[in-house]
Amino acid sequence: MEYLDARRLTGPNVLWNKSGVILDIACTAADADRLIPYCEKRIQQMLAAVGWGDESICHVRLAGGISIAFSAPLDALYAASEIFEWVWACCDAEFNDAEMPDFDNKALEICEAIANEVNPPLLALQAAAIAHGVSFLWDDDGVSVGHGSHSETWPFRELPDPDALNWSRYSDVPAAIVTGTNGKTTTVRIAKHLLQSAGRTVGLSCTDWVSVNDEIIDRDDWSGPGGARMVLRQDGIDVAILETARGGLLRRGLGVEQADVALITNIAEDHLGDFGSQNLQELLTIKWIVSHAVVDSGNLILNADDDLLVDQAGEFPGTIIWFSLTDTNAVVADHTSRGGLAFVYSDGDMVRLQGEDRTVICAAKDIPITLDAAAEHNIANALGAAALTEKLGLSVEEIARGLKTMSQDENPGRSNLFDLDGFKVLLDFAHNPDAMQALFAMARAIPAKRRVLCFSQAGDRTDEQIRELAQSAWSIGLELAIVSELADYARGREPGEVFGIIRDELIKAGAREEQIKHFQEECDSFDAALAWAQPGDLVVILDLGRNSDIRQKFIDKRSAHGADPA
Repeated sequence: MEYLDARRLTGPNVLWNKSGVILDIACTAADADRLIPYCEKRIQQMLAAVGWGDESICHVRLAGGISIAFSAPLDALYAASEIFEWVWACCDAEFNDAEMPDFDNKALEICEAIANEVNPPLLALQAAAIAHGVSFLWDDDGVSVGHGSHSETWPFRELPDPDALNWSRYSDVPAAIVTGTNGKTTTVRIAKHLLQSAGRTVGLSCTDWVSVNDEIIDRDDWSGPGGARMVLRQDGIDVAILETARGGLLRRGLGVEQADVALITNIAEDHLGDFGSQNLQELLTIKWIVSHAVVDSGNLILNADDDLLVDQAGEFPGTIIWFSLTDTNAVVADHTSRGGLAFVYSDGDMVRLQGEDRTVICAAKDIPITLDAAAEHNIANALGAAALTEKLGLSVEEIARGLKTMSQDENPGRSNLFDLDGFKVLLDFAHNPDAMQALFAMARAIPAKRRVLCFSQAGDRTDEQIRELAQSAWSIGLELAIVSELADYARGREPGEVFGIIRDELIKAGAREEQIKHFQEECDSFDAALAWAQPGDLVVILDLGRNSDIRQKFIDKRSAHGADPA
């Protein structure tokens, strides 16, 4: 057995909707049988000693170990984490022959830590916000009530008397949460564009930045709780779109407790192998956390083409909206026959279905980011965004206008197609098997005399996954394959090891030696592909390193040539 982590849970999480702390232990199933009752006994012992006897304890068995949690006051979570450090020390002594820690001294230390950390004004402000029906957001730097222009933020240790506040000035803005394996960032970008095109002031947090309409507040990965708080505190927003990734959900929980709508794009292999997300079922459990925010009064939008989501939906007591790439989907047919709402792709059109009503939104080929309907995954993303923005107040006409003006320049790094010197360049940040398959399907659908692919794979993928990638890559009809080393993503592999597997599989698939090139840096691979390409060719660039310079290079060349996006 091995101690992995003890951390705070500040929002709805995989275990419950309470604040608290969690302990992760890697162990066998047999070890778990001994650890769970022992840990719970020790937790209860220390909780009683520090005066927290009414707190709750729970646990979950995972592939490769267990997570044990207990609830704790919001203003003493760091001290609560120290309890778990003591609990693990006890486990180490009980099962690994380490020295047993002193209980009395540790209890005194934790009581002192609690006394130093507690913040009664924080709890009083939280209770008042709940009583007045407005959101309460907090972190180590600031505490706020309400959203946007109707919010106010104070330093963590300089909080006001709730009774002295004019609560009528605080209110929330409509908010949407988007998660899933693939398509999250594109979906939130589409939703932001639709809302902004309809005259709304949109706050957006995503993997690339926090923004208010077209003004970028900060560039970074803001797809966790911190990004949600930042965007909801931005002055002037009247709607918020919050991309929510696996990491933040797993480590801290959900950034908001309530939302008007939540969307799960799909559940597919990505980041599997990390503790807590070692298989698809565990990944589903993490993504499903967003449903907590809409179970009482919101809407949950789900992909009806995803079997895992379909199965999980049976446990959701709230309102579900489905989207699908076909109007013959059995789940959609049953749902709409009972008056439910769905958005589907049918005979080339984006269609809204509800009961007997069938409303065509627009043709998929009229949406620029679908690349004349060749990018089927972006059709799915557009369907999800259409459902989401309707529930945030847009009409079908507003959705249609927005979809037809959503350009690839507003979705950088995702299925970007450029015309350059007579040939085309398809650029994408596809980094897991499903995303890569979608990119390859799109590449096959784009007419070309010859095709070249620049790609690689991270070292934490299995040999089988790397071989499957190489097979799929060659199947798009390549004339040339250019493989990058990606040293920063070796993740334990020896230099050249990933390339060796890819090269071997390409040869098995029919490639000749001279059709395979290898470079250390992605930028060198990209330059080689561009130098090789001739009019009528297609260059496919799988930008795993998220090299912002390569996209800018295409934009600069496009501007110099006076050309438009393809």
